[in-house]
Amino acid sequence: MSTDPREALDAFLEAVRAHYAASAHRNGDQDPRVEAAYMALADAFEIYEDAIYTAFDEVTPFELFDDVEDAKDDDEFLLDDDDEDD
Repeated sequence: MSTDPREALDAFLEAVRAHYAASAHRNGDQDPRVEAAYMALADAFEIYEDAIYTAFDEVTPFELFDDVEDAKDDDEFLLDDDDEDD
């Protein structure tokens, strides 16, 4: 399914606004509205990034936190494997 990049951008910007509003009015560290807004923002970003890549062969300069953490875990795993060969 291909998404229009302009529609994906509009949805992404709306998700940014919703995340800001939830964060600005949070009710403690575990506010479920903030977590829901965070997840919606991450989803909207992935849709936007896929749409802009599909339409224009372009990427953003951003990575999702989970993707960065996964990459660190992969790097640590590779480093651990190299250490075992010593």
